[in-house]
Amino acid sequence: MALALGKVHQGDCLKRLAKIDAGGVHLAFADPPFNIGYEYDVYEDRRKHDEYLAWSRQWMEAVCRVLRPDGTFWLAIGDEYAAELKLIAQNELGLACRSWVVWYYTFGVNCTRKFSRSHAHLFHFVKDPEQFTFNADDPAVRVPSARQLVYADSRANPRGRLPDDTWILRPQDVPDGFAADSDTWYFPRVAGTFKERAGFHGCQMPEQLLGRIIRACSNEGDIVLDPFAGSGTTLAVAKKLGRRWIGIELSPDYARKVEARLAEVEVGQPLDGAADPLRSVPATPVVEANGDATHAGNGASRRARTSKRRSAPAAKSAPLFE
Repeated sequence: MALALGKVHQGDCLKRLAKIDAGGVHLAFADPPFNIGYEYDVYEDRRKHDEYLAWSRQWMEAVCRVLRPDGTFWLAIGDEYAAELKLIAQNELGLACRSWVVWYYTFGVNCTRKFSRSHAHLFHFVKDPEQFTFNADDPAVRVPSARQLVYADSRANPRGRLPDDTWILRPQDVPDGFAADSDTWYFPRVAGTFKERAGFHGCQMPEQLLGRIIRACSNEGDIVLDPFAGSGTTLAVAKKLGRRWIGIELSPDYARKVEARLAEVEVGQPLDGAADPLRSVPATPVVEANGDATHAGNGASRRARTSKRRSAPAAKSAPLFE
């Protein structure tokens, strides 16, 4: 490994990736610029369409070069280029797509002339479809099933099960709406008021999301690479989980701040954020005809008596739709 492990290397990712020995990285996670005009401090996020695709092809090919034959590559990308980059990875770079995960989040950007975006795409690629790391039995990867959470079904596997495009108002009210083995994941976006917010980077991934990926697709002591270190979340989670790590970051300012963040991280520290966000927030009470309030989710139904006062019934019901 020509570039030192356990360090954020400042510079252009193509030049830095060229200095990493081929075939040594177990897992790469990349959250590149989406080419949507986001204001980075040193990177221009408004490339021409063909220029952006050519650049993406270059850095993805460089990532593939440094992966082991049984290595894994996760790519986070927005709607604008998801299809193109998936095809480049599969048809030109020869990667196999194991999963196309949709990350559903809250606190998305509010839109006024279209539906507000609340998702990103996470592509799970492997170099060899027959030989790769996927720790399906790791208890930290598995999550409670709907049988356990909602139905208290004795037939439920006590170990839980492995962690859809869906319109939903409050995901915590439908604990079976995001099945643990489905390809839609719910994690709240790291908003400005969140404790885990690094503060200097506007596009910060949740630690629990990276934790799921790193636990599932690498083992302790494996090398995890992030060619767009950003706020340093991939590297912080890799360090907490006992992986070796290496980061690349174009911005000198971001690189310094990531190094400072990592200096405070210790192996074995718990990940920031709720491990099971669907059960970490209050459920909406649903008032029934008998005056009971049934709280959706969070295990078996819980009932709380509500006020016995009733609203006077309307003389005539108005139609819901006209």
